[in-house]
Amino acid sequence: MSTLTAGYKCRPPPYGTNSSIVYVTLLYSLVAVPLLILAGCSTTEPAPSPIQAPATEPQATQTTPAPAPERPKKLPPASRAKRPGAIPTRALNVLAQCRFKDETGYNGNLRLTVQEAKVQAFEAAVNIPGRGTCRFDLKSFRQTRELPNVELTHLRDPCIVRVWEQEERVTVAFQQCRKLCSGTAWDHLWPILNDRRDGSCA
Repeated sequence: MSTLTAGYKCRPPPYGTNSSIVYVTLLYSLVAVPLLILAGCSTTEPAPSPIQAPATEPQATQTTPAPAPERPKKLPPASRAKRPGAIPTRALNVLAQCRFKDETGYNGNLRLTVQEAKVQAFEAAVNIPGRGTCRFDLKSFRQTRELPNVELTHLRDPCIVRVWEQEERVTVAFQQCRKLCSGTAWDHLWPILNDRRDGSCA
């Protein structure tokens, strides 16, 4: 078997002997071992993993609570319209003489005297522009009732006139008096109202 000399020079063994196998093995060792050493030295350390910042908990956003809705203020109770008082069951006493007219031209006059529920004088006329006129005279009526309200009935017609008081107001109302009116005035005739406090009519 051949031996190594200085300078790594060697003499190849003769072919066909076992020495060739030993020679190949020794040559492989001389080449492979230094390569393995160099490969081990050149191995780089793994790069450190990037430092991750610690996860921070999401801060709850501070929201200003919505103000509680204000309760609706209680409104003062609506003033109720004053109802007219009851019709008194007592003898009626009235003394009225007045004229009236409104913005449409509706006008008329009233003369009425009642003493202890007995009619002493009654005369009324109502003029309705473009419609006609209604006229009433005590001479054409007779008294048929005194209580609870005064009632006058026409002598030759179904017309009835009623008179009653309610607090400071005296009302003169007409029923079925179409024949005592000209034109279409009856369709637009309203009761006559007399105010005791100032003697006015409407």
